[in-house]
Amino acid sequence: MKLDNRPTSSLLHARLPEVGDNLPFHRLGAAPTPVRPLPGLTTGVAPVWLKDESDYGDGGWGGNKVRKLEWLLPEAIRTGRRTLLTVGGIGTNWGLAAALYGRDLGLHTVLALIDQPVDEHVRAQLVRLAASGAEIHRTHTKSRTVLTAPLLYAKHWRPGAAPYYLPAGGSAPLGVLGYVEAGLEIAAQVRAGILPEPSHVVTAIGSGGTAAGLVVGLRLAGLRTRVFGVVVNDTLRLDAPALLGLADRTIALLRERGARFDAPAISADDLELTKDWLGPGYGHPIPAAAEAAAIAHDNEGLDLEPVYTAKALAALLARNADGGFGAGPVLFLNTNGPR
Repeated sequence: MKLDNRPTSSLLHARLPEVGDNLPFHRLGAAPTPVRPLPGLTTGVAPVWLKDESDYGDGGWGGNKVRKLEWLLPEAIRTGRRTLLTVGGIGTNWGLAAALYGRDLGLHTVLALIDQPVDEHVRAQLVRLAASGAEIHRTHTKSRTVLTAPLLYAKHWRPGAAPYYLPAGGSAPLGVLGYVEAGLEIAAQVRAGILPEPSHVVTAIGSGGTAAGLVVGLRLAGLRTRVFGVVVNDTLRLDAPALLGLADRTIALLRERGARFDAPAISADDLELTKDWLGPGYGHPIPAAAEAAAIAHDNEGLDLEPVYTAKALAALLARNADGGFGAGPVLFLNTNGPR
């Protein structure tokens, strides 16, 4: 099985060329993603900017999940796998992106999906998932998923080609490299003068990989920008020690694959988390998020969804109104990528 001839260059490979042979990368979208000011959302102390990941991805889905797949899918192919096995909610963006981009590269995807509140987005996503070619198992609860996943792994095991397990959201060290890359990209945009250096990047946290990768990438690039993460998932451990541990494991992976570099010093000061916008749990809407989404649409033509990005923006607006980001500027990461 071969990857197509899209460009394979990455900022991470340019920074650490010694990992090129051991750490394959396959470009799946057009980079860099655009940045722009959001004057219609600057109602607090700090100017608000946008890094719009929503259009990232050349296939049937976009957003932040695609960046993780740029590192995970080539590794699956390099190690001779034919099947991807992963988990998520029934409205999973991650599972859909894995199924669609994996299919493009000849990989079959098996999904174990747990229940979440059903809204218009989830209903539409279930239709997309059914059309994706993935093998779907409705496991309903986290505990049943834990019990079912080994059975699915055994079912699809073949000599020399065991299934390639992808954790929820792709948030293993290899997938985290997608947002190490994005952190380097932000730094390049700062150096190019098209983005002022942010005091903070604000992102939703569903599985932790985006935030962990940004922490590593921003520090590797020499920026002082902090990550402000808005936790939207109560089914995983998503506290600062867990995410900083994931960042440390990502640095360890780079070293294992041959990177020779002075690892950036990462501490608790680099990452701040809030769970104040989670609401009753994963996938449950909250009024403040609906209000934030309406403001973003009306003032900036920005379309957000209720599970991740609307909650993240609600947290940003409230914190900025209280002066919590200081003089800023603050960079909002829009990871929503519907097609």
